[in-house]
Amino acid sequence: MAQQKKSVESRTAEVEAYLAKVPEPARTTLEKLRATIRAAAPKEATEAISYRIPSFQYKGGLVAYAAFKNHCSFFPMGSRAIEEFAEELEGYRVSKGTIQFTLDKPLPAGLVKKLVKACVARNEAKALG
Repeated sequence: MAQQKKSVESRTAEVEAYLAKVPEPARTTLEKLRATIRAAAPKEATEAISYRIPSFQYKGGLVAYAAFKNHCSFFPMGSRAIEEFAEELEGYRVSKGTIQFTLDKPLPAGLVKKLVKACVARNEAKALG
């Protein structure tokens, strides 16, 4: 059990290290996004670096986020949540598995929470078979 806790702590430390390398103002934007995701995700969700970017895991990959040169991205680990909330995502650049946003137009916290909850429901349904 202690080894698993250490593992979770080390994965969280990797996310902290990623965020520390992100220049401002993108770092603050991602830290707010991270807090919103954490608030919406189940307590059992863990953080990790996946594909070199911060992610949350819950019964599989839940969501991820990252900073790039000219934008930030939110990855709901699939297209279903993007399709489900397409109307609310108007004005953002979206692709099959990515929502891009600029620092001057971050994703609203309420929308992020809806997206996370949809991804939780998806992962729980998958886990049931």
